[in-house]
Amino acid sequence: MKMYSLFKRCEFYSKPIQDFVRYLSSAEISTALRPFYFAVHPDLFGQHPNQREVNENSLKQLSSFLTAVQSKKPIKPMIVPFYVRKKRNRGSFNLINIQLKSKDTREVILTILKACDLSTTFVNQLPPPPKSVKTETTTGNYKSDSSFVHDIFADIQIKIKKKAEETTLKNWLNKNSELAKERTDAEQPIVEEINRLKESLIETLKLRAIKWECGWNISHFRGCLEAFQSLSNHYPEILKNLEGRTIVFAPFTGVSMEGDVLLNTGDVRHNWLDLLRNVTSYDLLLTKIPSFEKAVSQVLLNIKIGRRKFMPRVMVAEYEKHLVTITTTLNDYKGLYKYPKKWPKSLENFEIVIETEAGPLTLSPTGQFIVPSSCPGFLLIDFISENLEEAKKRLEEYSRDKELEKELYILVKKELKLNGLHKDDAITPELMIACCNRLLENKNDLQNFNNLNLNITTYYSVLTNGVVCIPWNWNF
Repeated sequence: MKMYSLFKRCEFYSKPIQDFVRYLSSAEISTALRPFYFAVHPDLFGQHPNQREVNENSLKQLSSFLTAVQSKKPIKPMIVPFYVRKKRNRGSFNLINIQLKSKDTREVILTILKACDLSTTFVNQLPPPPKSVKTETTTGNYKSDSSFVHDIFADIQIKIKKKAEETTLKNWLNKNSELAKERTDAEQPIVEEINRLKESLIETLKLRAIKWECGWNISHFRGCLEAFQSLSNHYPEILKNLEGRTIVFAPFTGVSMEGDVLLNTGDVRHNWLDLLRNVTSYDLLLTKIPSFEKAVSQVLLNIKIGRRKFMPRVMVAEYEKHLVTITTTLNDYKGLYKYPKKWPKSLENFEIVIETEAGPLTLSPTGQFIVPSSCPGFLLIDFISENLEEAKKRLEEYSRDKELEKELYILVKKELKLNGLHKDDAITPELMIACCNRLLENKNDLQNFNNLNLNITTYYSVLTNGVVCIPWNWNF
């Protein structure tokens, strides 16, 4: 029944597309695009909110692009990202960027299918389009394609919003608190085994800590610890390099800016050895990073060089390249122009984060300038100029809120009698404060939280390990 429901929703998404390819029937379009929707549909990413949001937004962009093509309007080439689960590793994802540039709707559909490595046999076997296709206009009770598509996706948003509003925290807890406790109890033997393995490895290898930063369940964590323990038994000389370090099981392998050793949870244990053998070579690179950061700071009026407060880790080897690139760019700019007169003499009270080669210029919720290393100098200077006041305001708010957040964190855990309280990286202190205050205000009616592990996020869910996820803006 669930798969049937999902298929009906996939057909719902595909309805606006059926009119884009006039020479295909509704049934043919549904058949052609069914594999694509089953691969990227947001409903398949319920416990992965980031991937779900990307796919949902990309579906809207794709529909807008097709609307422009069908309406014979000028199109602007775009790239729409979609997350697709890996075939061999269903707990991780591939990010696929689909480039849309063709004015031929048939070609667009073929591009979509090929990008996702899906079969195009069905589309290829269909007859070619007629030489001339007229675009339908609004007649009688029927709307134009553009209006139809707009209404379809507006309806989707209304339904999503209505469903969220109908779900109240109290009712949801009544239905799911016992399930959460059952799953927590069932996972307890695994948790105890994980703690035993961690303590043993930390003591044997003289590690600082062992962390788990992967979306997979804790059973997989135990498997990684067992594999790592086997390595320590077979290659004790190599693992001596890890003394005093933190091991992090993550979605990738490398050494982070904090000096932590990251091991990809999807790799077999012997693939970790290449990094572990050479881990000391990263120490020299880590010692160089402060000087590279100082170079960026000096060329940009002593601005602070920071890290993203709510984003994944940065690999040290890549980070060095980004710092060199941005330093060169700023020196070139400074050699030709002067900084704006309205700038203060020093930017020491502001903070910049240097990121990947490509990406948007943004001002984070915490007041940091997020800058791709390939950003041209004139764009960066203009962006800083336009956002100095807002950055100052956000930095002050974050500095104030993070202390209050810590106090509320302790209080909520105590008052609701929680075993644990956590939050997703996307939940800023401001959002966490609002959530915690409301939890405390309604604590007398929320007895079902007793002895649960609570995670503040953007959705409702009970994870396989019994962790209860609730949105920060829950309804009571």
